[in-house]
Amino acid sequence: MQYLSLDKYKDGVLLSARVLLMVLFVLFGWQKITGFEGTVGYMNNAVGAPLPNVSAVIAVIAELVFGILIFVGYFTRPLALLLAVYTVLTAIIGHAYWNLSGMDQYMAMINFYKNVSIAGGLSLLAFTGPGRYSFDRK
Repeated sequence: MQYLSLDKYKDGVLLSARVLLMVLFVLFGWQKITGFEGTVGYMNNAVGAPLPNVSAVIAVIAELVFGILIFVGYFTRPLALLLAVYTVLTAIIGHAYWNLSGMDQYMAMINFYKNVSIAGGLSLLAFTGPGRYSFDRK
């Protein structure tokens, strides 16, 4: 049986992958900036970030700004790598399921591994590039 080749669809699939990966980041980045005080409160109370204002700004930049830039395919490779690292760090900091029990542990574990999986997709995007339908055009 011959290997299934999808090469002729590569650029369209890469565009779809960028859009699908970034919907989450842009949506939640927008919510963080429009409800910035609530974001700072969450960083302080739920996450325990030592600098909640700085953490909130970093989250907005990573999610909204990087998300939009990757969405349109601009500086895709380096930003995808940065966003992958950010996503793993937020998994470790924000979804520390190993410190919880019961249903809280289960929900945090789901979100932890969701973040890890998204980081895998971002890593692939960093290595494949954004495709022809992008500002990078690579």
